[in-house]
Amino acid sequence: MENLGKIAKDKITGFEGTVTSKHIYLTGCAQYGLQKSVDKEGNIPEVKFFDEGRIKIVCDFREHN
Repeated sequence: MENLGKIAKDKITGFEGTVTSKHIYLTGCAQYGLQKSVDKEGNIPEVKFFDEGRIKIVCDFREHN
């Protein structure tokens, strides 16, 4: 769970956001939930889920802001 709160990017789509969750399934598959920041209107974007092998940690959240 060391990646929670860090900024990650999906290697395939380029989607980038904060790691808000990690899901580990009985089958052994692990997925991370990535969420973009709140927009200027205050809308909270939905979380997108990606397989663990598809994401790359970009930086720590504190380094990003």
